[in-house]
Amino acid sequence: MDATERESFLSAARIAGDLCRRPEVTQRWADESACAGMSVGGLAFHLAGQVTNTVRLVGAEPADVETIPLLEHYARAAWVHSDLAAEANAAIRSGGDAEAEAGPGALATLVDEQLALLPGVLDGASDGEVVHIPWQGWALSLHDWLVTRQMEIVVHSDDLAASVGVETPEFPEAVLTPVLALLGTVAARRHGQAAVVRALSRPQRAPSSVSAF
Repeated sequence: MDATERESFLSAARIAGDLCRRPEVTQRWADESACAGMSVGGLAFHLAGQVTNTVRLVGAEPADVETIPLLEHYARAAWVHSDLAAEANAAIRSGGDAEAEAGPGALATLVDEQLALLPGVLDGASDGEVVHIPWQGWALSLHDWLVTRQMEIVVHSDDLAASVGVETPEFPEAVLTPVLALLGTVAARRHGQAAVVRALSRPQRAPSSVSAF
């Protein structure tokens, strides 16, 4: 992987880690977050999970599964096409809340450990590496995996900041650009190209929502 991609992911991970460890998160740990049905602590663990899963999966033993393109990942993933009450989304919320029972101190320790490991994991990755996603049953290229995690970090950082009443972190352009490209393309597939173009340039003709998910 090139140095720019490595540094952009490290930047995103560190920003997310700083947010997870803020005192406002600790103070409102058991409150419901901006993600309905999920606690602040559960959301914080889910956000940190984008880093911990990268440390766990990048460089792991390859699996005999199909490697698919980035957009196909979102076409197949059950949570993308399910409502909030569906099993795929309920499992995400319950999983985060179960982890949150360990408390904010455990999360802080985990974040510190994983951020210390992450540079070495990324340095050891090759450009042609693929990342098996065990809960999905397929793999992505390393580049596509990192884009999916950056999207999760950017979106859930906003969720967590909104949950505890702090400013949403600003991410470097190298992080934000691929995230916006991904969200825009997924939204265009869902709502149509014209809807997204209008939302970005012609509000008088734009639909009420062009949400990617």
